[in-house]
Amino acid sequence: MSIISYQVDSFTDKVFSGNPAVVVLLDDVLPDSTLKLIARENAAPETAFILEKDGVYHLRWFTPDIEMDLCGHATLASAHILFTQKEMKSDEVVFETASGPLSVKRESDYYLMSFPIREGVTSVLPEEIFDSLSIKPKEVYKARDYMLVYPSQDQIENIEINRSIFDEININPGGVIVTAPGRECDFVSRYFTPQSTILEDPVTGSAHCTLTPYWAKRLKKTTLQAKQISQRGGDLECRLEDLFVIIKGKAVTYSKSELFISR
Repeated sequence: MSIISYQVDSFTDKVFSGNPAVVVLLDDVLPDSTLKLIARENAAPETAFILEKDGVYHLRWFTPDIEMDLCGHATLASAHILFTQKEMKSDEVVFETASGPLSVKRESDYYLMSFPIREGVTSVLPEEIFDSLSIKPKEVYKARDYMLVYPSQDQIENIEINRSIFDEININPGGVIVTAPGRECDFVSRYFTPQSTILEDPVTGSAHCTLTPYWAKRLKKTTLQAKQISQRGGDLECRLEDLFVIIKGKAVTYSKSELFISR
């Protein structure tokens, strides 16, 4: 059987930046084992699988290692493909996911995603993470991910991870966010996942479910401009609402492929 897939760069308007995701359009259900193999073969930070059934779009996300419960950039990529490659009758699509229904709206060249709020609580950092950091944080919070707060963007840019120590801990499926006030935006961040094929995620939409409520409260504003300052980099606008975090960004299609899968 053949399956069409696309590679999309999310949270950017130009290729070779932002966060790459592969979007696979399924015609039928495939075994989880096959989905995992496809994701591993793609070797992208995330592979999104979309299956339309009775007018409902079911969405799942896989890294090369595991299935995720929430992924921002691959959701953005999935919506981008549906809006640009399919004859969508509406400017909104709702995905059924492991994290519940996720809405994405098209607004000119942007996509607006409604994601759950995951506010962090004050926490103590596990020894393995603390010892792996070249620069130690000032504040530590925990939601799905650990969020480590630093005084300056310079520290976020310069922080190094000792992976041999970092990989001793398992936060499946979470990771570690490091963040600080931005020089040219409200806040910056980077994101690391232990025991993963790809240590640093280029742009992590789901992390902003925790970053947004923290910075909204600290900066006393509900709409924030954010940058994830990985090597590829990405730009996000985040808005805190009563029940959701609205994450706004662009996406661009890099390639289209045909997969040949044996059942």
